Amino acid sequence: MHSPAPLLPLAAPPALNLFGLDHAGMQAFLLSHNEKPFRATQLLKWIHQQGVTDFHLMTNISKNLRQHLSEVASLTPPQEITRQISHDGTRKWLLQVDQGNAIETVLIPEIDRNTLCISSQVGCALDCRFCSTARQGFNRNLSAAEIIAQLWLAEHSVRLEQGTQAQGGASRVISNVVLMGMGEPLLNFDNVLTALRLMLDDNAYGLSRRRVTLSTAGVVPALDKLRELCPVSLAVSLHAPDDALRDELVPLNKKYPLKDLIEACQRYIGDDQRRRITIEYVLLKGVNDSTQQARALVKLLRKLPAKVNLIPFNPFPLSGFEPSPLRTIDAFREILMQAGIMTVTRKTRGDDIDAACGQLAGKVQDRSRRERRFSEVSV
Repeated sequence: MHSPAPLLPLAAPPALNLFGLDHAGMQAFLLSHNEKPFRATQLLKWIHQQGVTDFHLMTNISKNLRQHLSEVASLTPPQEITRQISHDGTRKWLLQVDQGNAIETVLIPEIDRNTLCISSQVGCALDCRFCSTARQGFNRNLSAAEIIAQLWLAEHSVRLEQGTQAQGGASRVISNVVLMGMGEPLLNFDNVLTALRLMLDDNAYGLSRRRVTLSTAGVVPALDKLRELCPVSLAVSLHAPDDALRDELVPLNKKYPLKDLIEACQRYIGDDQRRRITIEYVLLKGVNDSTQQARALVKLLRKLPAKVNLIPFNPFPLSGFEPSPLRTIDAFREILMQAGIMTVTRKTRGDDIDAACGQLAGKVQDRSRRERRFSEVSV
């Protein structure tokens, strides 16, 4: 008889990346390791305010706990592949999130604020026709750790450049966050929610709800859920004043048409008269930029407290679209303004490093083979 083969030792479970835990998650983790829950506050401050990723440097935590954390947990941000700086000061990071995929994160500096645009997915599944990210296809959702670590990396990278001491609170570098990067945030709801809670937590980044904006193409059920759990500022990618055109430009509209989307926006605002929904509208020459379409947009928004961002289209290869002329943009804006709708034309930033709105592409393993399909159509 042959003797049985020796049993192989079980592989150790992967270390839990603590970047992905909000306050409640950190408390639960500590309790599961027979540690006091008040340590959660200490850990959050060390990680997100001080930027420390070495447990052994967390000096107000016992040596035994520091050693234990180094054995069962990790603090692993995405790896920085490249960092580009535009002529206007805009920074773009290309971050490695796994062996085959990378995402892009953009910092937009202004006189009175620094706004960070972060990604929520590797690629995007929505297939909006005017968006460069859509051409890359979709691979997977980002984890909560990968989402919040974009803010961590930008905050502490700029601190290091400036020689600013990390203290959190009023001294923070990033004043505003917009989830307008790669992906549809509401299709990665749970991980985005955890990241949002960390952004708002005074023991982490301490941002106010009005300084955190989630941009969505209109996933109606998730909008209602977000309103109940974490009602941050909301931006809606509209881009058309009627269902027929929006079906073409934003295919998600076929599932959640404009009537349902506008009603969901009204519910999101509720009785808070101070709140406004930001409507994002990319202007495409000869497609959605006529004076008739501007009037149709006024009619669509007549019952919704909203402000409108008109976004000049940022061209990319084989897009099939052209930007609207400045005079057309101005005429469109004037119609909205005359109707009492606060309207601004967004200034293009970072276009020389492909960091402008709609240009983020990253590096994505396209499971949908979307890039190949577009290339075949364009030949």
